[in-house]
Amino acid sequence: RKGQLKKELDLALTGAVLVGAFAGAEQKKDSGDKKETKKIVIGASPSPHADILKVAKKELKKEGYELEIKEYSDYVQPNTALESGDLDANYFQHKPYLDDFNKQKKTHLVSAGTIHYEPFGIFPGKTKTLKALKNGATVAVPNDTTNEARSVIYCYRNQGLIKLKDEQELTATKKDIVENKKRLAIKEIEAAQIPRSLKDVDIAVVIGNYALEAGLKVNKDALATEDADSIGAKTYGNVVAVKKGNEKTDVTKALIKALKSDTVKKYINDKYDGAVVPLF
Repeated sequence: RKGQLKKELDLALTGAVLVGAFAGAEQKKDSGDKKETKKIVIGASPSPHADILKVAKKELKKEGYELEIKEYSDYVQPNTALESGDLDANYFQHKPYLDDFNKQKKTHLVSAGTIHYEPFGIFPGKTKTLKALKNGATVAVPNDTTNEARSVIYCYRNQGLIKLKDEQELTATKKDIVENKKRLAIKEIEAAQIPRSLKDVDIAVVIGNYALEAGLKVNKDALATEDADSIGAKTYGNVVAVKKGNEKTDVTKALIKALKSDTVKKYINDKYDGAVVPLF
């Protein structure tokens, strides 16, 4: 009986050792997998940026990177999260906005690459055509410095609605207007809120990504659009931003390569019909 018990005990111990060995092997395998797959956390506006990133995500997976996309509905949090280290990169803004944000908030963010351009459009609110715009009409612009300048100059000025005292193209605000024959009341509104405010104003300039989110089509719904050959098109390309010093890391290079792939370019052209224009 003692011999039988000894055999059973030996078998049990052998089994335990084998289970432990397999578990150890599995643990090592898991650990190895984790090392092979590198994670990139990026902040983005829901549309078109997050949608474009979902396509780039597939390209990154081929290179051994897992892309986690965090969506933001405003233009402040994705930059503060990048500065604090909660994000590896963000993709939602153009370079003039990024530069102005750094100046205002004392952040240290830089562009790692330009991906696309979104033409601005003037959209109808209570007034359905520019010709029908009456004296004293209320027209809306984004309230942040660079996007207000872009709206005032490339949209309202270029439509002959106002004249400016000079050509300070990246800094003009409603204070720089020297001629306003229709006595238009220019209302400054937070960019994300403008699509919801269309019912309360006569016309408004809506930023590209917010127009897309609201179901507004620049090529079909806008009364006028920013000229694709303008300085605006060359200046306001949307960039991937990273913290200063991370522009040339392997992670950043892989992210830019994926976003500038032929797959992403085809997706942008097919999906957005001119409302988003690839710059690569």
